[in-house]
Amino acid sequence: MKFEVKTVELSKQIKLQYVEQGNPKGLPLILLPGYADSWRSFELVLPYLSKSIPVFALTQRGHGDASRPITGYSPRDFSMDLAAFMDELEIEAAVIVGGSSGGIIARCFAVEYPNRTLGLILVGSPLTLKDKPSVLALWDSTISRLEDPIDPKFVHEFVKSTLVQKVPQAFLNNMIKENLKVPARVWRATLKGLLEDDCLEKLNEIKAPTLIVWGDKDRISPGSDQETLLNSIPNSRLVVYPNAGHVLYWEEPASVASDIVTFIENLDR
Repeated sequence: MKFEVKTVELSKQIKLQYVEQGNPKGLPLILLPGYADSWRSFELVLPYLSKSIPVFALTQRGHGDASRPITGYSPRDFSMDLAAFMDELEIEAAVIVGGSSGGIIARCFAVEYPNRTLGLILVGSPLTLKDKPSVLALWDSTISRLEDPIDPKFVHEFVKSTLVQKVPQAFLNNMIKENLKVPARVWRATLKGLLEDDCLEKLNEIKAPTLIVWGDKDRISPGSDQETLLNSIPNSRLVVYPNAGHVLYWEEPASVASDIVTFIENLDR
């Protein structure tokens, strides 16, 4: 499936890329990728989403082919970009999907912009990265010291470490290429921002109906994280995928798309 990549200018410093599909009259759906990824992170999911849903898959600042400002890589910064993106496309409110660490940004947006969040879907999203030994070890040993050019071997191992099921090799190669586009300073600043996330204490303020989707073989986001999200976000529901890993939307895109569509259809009733 071919996609037309569009560009939107949020300010003189910020241009973001996105792809769009579906009927513009439906409930808007915005897809936020995880750390070091671009809109292409949802390339396997998009074909399975109903064409009755207007879908926007976004590349965030510093990632993919988006602008790379010197500063502004906290979840709150990404959240403000999302609001500005919606302003530019005249989207009053939307269902927000966050994949992996994109879920942290989606949660932050739901807290900061409750009236613009019709629903929230967290897919393989950690509660926090502050208490993850593997993430902290990666920060100490590699990310905090990362320099350009980034070693393709490191990126290949980083991407592969998130999987437990096979995904199409061509797609995997594309995701490695997308990760390699991200400068070392953005790898550092984005992870630092995620480690310092301050929206965690406000989960109980999320008003939007929330779907939590998790693979039980996820090596980054444990089941305890999902239970805490479920218990902390008032109107939330958990769906567990057996034998799926951290980026389950790569491994089981049709099923994840089906859960997203069902969630939106229930909102629209």
